[in-house]
Amino acid sequence: MNELTDTRNISIKDKKRAGYLLPGALAFALALCLPIFTLVVMSAQGNLQSFLHIATTVMPSSGMTTILLMAGVGLFVATVGTVCAWFTTYFEFPLRKILQWSLVLPLAVPTYISAYTFVEFFSYTGPLQEFVRLLGGFTSSREYWFPEIRSLGGTVFVLGFVLYPYVYLSVRALFLLQGSNIPDSARVLGSSGPRLFFSITLPLARPAIALGVTLALMETINDIGAVEYLGTHTLTFSVFSVWLNQNDLAGAAQLAIFLLFIVAFLIFAEHVFRGSRRFHELRGSSQKTVVRKQLSGKQAVLVTGLLCLPVIAGFGIPMAILSGFALGDIALIFSPAITEAFVTTCLLGLAAAFLSVMGGFLLSYALRVNPTPGAKFMVRLATTGYAIPGTLVALGVFIPLAAFDNSLDAVLREYAGISSGLLITGSGAALIFAYIVRFMAMAEGNLENGFSKISPNLDMAARNLGRNDWQVFRTILLPLMRPAIAGASLLVFVDVVKELSATILLRPFGMNTLATHVYDYASQGRVEDGALACVLIILVGVLPVVFLVQNRN
Repeated sequence: MNELTDTRNISIKDKKRAGYLLPGALAFALALCLPIFTLVVMSAQGNLQSFLHIATTVMPSSGMTTILLMAGVGLFVATVGTVCAWFTTYFEFPLRKILQWSLVLPLAVPTYISAYTFVEFFSYTGPLQEFVRLLGGFTSSREYWFPEIRSLGGTVFVLGFVLYPYVYLSVRALFLLQGSNIPDSARVLGSSGPRLFFSITLPLARPAIALGVTLALMETINDIGAVEYLGTHTLTFSVFSVWLNQNDLAGAAQLAIFLLFIVAFLIFAEHVFRGSRRFHELRGSSQKTVVRKQLSGKQAVLVTGLLCLPVIAGFGIPMAILSGFALGDIALIFSPAITEAFVTTCLLGLAAAFLSVMGGFLLSYALRVNPTPGAKFMVRLATTGYAIPGTLVALGVFIPLAAFDNSLDAVLREYAGISSGLLITGSGAALIFAYIVRFMAMAEGNLENGFSKISPNLDMAARNLGRNDWQVFRTILLPLMRPAIAGASLLVFVDVVKELSATILLRPFGMNTLATHVYDYASQGRVEDGALACVLIILVGVLPVVFLVQNRN
């Protein structure tokens, strides 16, 4: 009876606590949805003539380019990621242990940096064409055919080799989860080799493939630096162009809404596809660890060489080219431009990581205290920013905050005789807010995962011993959540370092990050002058790769 009374008292206290948390969490979630609300309102304000002009001149060409690019990248990453996961999980061959983690390294290379380096690599003066001329005895480019990297196919090639690890990680995690039970059963029934892969392994991996491909496609839609440099005008690039080049905010918002429908369709399709196919971990003695088949001779050499190609193309070539450029300018590493960009990037990253983790704590703790469907919907609402391209986030953030800046300045001028200037958009605060909107999913996801590993009984036991909410948080939850906090902070920080699309549009005048420093030089055709910044970005990007490998292997 006493236990029942205590449980009821705890439940009442939890509800009161949720009553304090939920309004704040809901307000925060709604604030993070500001870009979407803004885009909807702005698109409705556009006139019909402008919409028809964009619908007839911009949407058909850029829409078809976007669809073809997504189809190409989706097929590329699904093939490369699945094959690499299959070989590293079920076969033993030379360098397998090294390749199983180095296959994730291309994630450390931002897509725009990969595009810059591949243009250099495939150029007339690059090592590949020099080798072709040497091999064939050619003296001019007119004497031989060579693929053009600045094309739709080249863009698929560049993005595919950077984004395939999304599929590789998700598929390999699924294979390791299943162990050897299903493949062994299939072999007993007569399936082996290609038949086993296509009839058993591949169908079972479809949910993981769908998840990885969806993430890769959302990154493809988000990209602006690579597609612009490679001459592939997607819908995202068109939003950027309509806004800045044509000075048509309403038209850009209308394009953005159309792009949001594509993103929503991707998410919906992935959930529907994955929701109907669920595979669970086999626990207990019935589960068998993976027993790898030993490859030897030509097979071993072929598989090793095949799996080295994605690592070389996605990470090796960019690092080799950039390191060559950077070594020539190593004395400039402490130059004012590099130092200022590095310090600015670190400050923005630290601010965004700190605020994102604080907001993620608010959301995930509110969900822990009151795990109702309404609370779960609120959290999902707050984390939709990751699915929105950075260009659209920037557009949705800039319009209302700029209007607020101008209104505040007008009021202060009229009644106080002073000017506040661009208080938010001119100080970098708008940029930090855009980062929080964009990367809240990473912070909240890691924190929610951390909370899920802490039994709610600990909270209840501490309160029964007389601890208040603050004491429970400070002495119990916070120490136990430190690994999750560190992981969330790291992932947000590194993504801010690499982020380009929102930063280009929202950075205050005169402010440069490492990413915009590289972009400014690349837009002038001087990639080699931005090589030092590129190397710094990639080296920082290796950190989450190590984090991912430690948590997935």
